[in-house]
Amino acid sequence: MKKIFYLLGVIGCIGCYNVERNCNDFHTGTFQFQQIIGDQLQTSTFLRTESLEVEYFNTKVDSASIRWINDCECVLTKLNPKSNQDKRPISIKIISTKENEYVFEYALVGNQKNKKRGTIVKLSNELIQP
Repeated sequence: MKKIFYLLGVIGCIGCYNVERNCNDFHTGTFQFQQIIGDQLQTSTFLRTESLEVEYFNTKVDSASIRWINDCECVLTKLNPKSNQDKRPISIKIISTKENEYVFEYALVGNQKNKKRGTIVKLSNELIQP
């Protein structure tokens, strides 16, 4: 009998938990993404409008068109690809949002087996070049 009450309690708690997804808040602005490459923490900053994303990473600037499929999913396609790999669009799905950041999954379109996750921080609603 105790097991049944425990199970109902767990199910009740899970049912009350709603993941916040205010994706529209992250369609435009200035953002920052950090990831470990090799043994170093690398940071890129990017500016996003409804249709364009410009990324600043180290001394490189790269741009991509952005097409929103729905409020929480988009596809990025590089405007000036330098290799066949760069020509492949990237699918992005916002999983959750809170305050000024969101957790997302991303993968090359057609390669959903190799999804990765990351967190992006929104620095400003304005477009501020680094």
